[in-house]
Amino acid sequence: MFVLAEMKHVIRTPPWLFKMKLNDAIAEELNQKLANKVVLNVGLCIALHDIVSLEDSYIFPGDGAAHTKVKFRYVVFRPFIEEVMVGKIRSCSREGVHVTLGFFDDIIILPTALQHPSRFDETEQAWVWEYDTGGDKHDLFMDPGESIRFRVTAESFVETSPSGPDSSERASSDTTTEETKVPYTLTGSINEPGLGLLAWWAN
Repeated sequence: MFVLAEMKHVIRTPPWLFKMKLNDAIAEELNQKLANKVVLNVGLCIALHDIVSLEDSYIFPGDGAAHTKVKFRYVVFRPFIEEVMVGKIRSCSREGVHVTLGFFDDIIILPTALQHPSRFDETEQAWVWEYDTGGDKHDLFMDPGESIRFRVTAESFVETSPSGPDSSERASSDTTTEETKVPYTLTGSINEPGLGLLAWWAN
């Protein structure tokens, strides 16, 4: 679920942090810059693990800050494909079951990856597994807030860096599109024994 990612970056340390030890000041700047942010093709950054090396710091004309090239390791959330995880159902829609881990919400289980047969109940706004017990069918609802065990089947990274618009109209359109982009999403599956709501397999 969590991995250590080694990265390099030039960190700008403002003058008011010069009273701190260099390592502490750089650690503070790294966490402020990366914590709870998605790095493309790396994952969701959680916290700094350690600083591997520091190169010489430079102060450039017109800028009182110190610029230091840093190699560091960061704790990153990036589950491996086929990993089994436990989360909670955030909501349901016709697109599938939306799952949250508490600190990460962009997980979806598509209708084709649910237990078979399943249907979407418009009234309850929940997916229902029509469980067959040998002639009798029981409706097992996937309600928001329920704990669910799922297998990670795919991941998707999307570049969300803004690009320069050609006009104010284009800028407005691009801003709207940008807001709908999700930088990192996981796709899951529960269509095998032992997966799905924990309550289903409690006994």
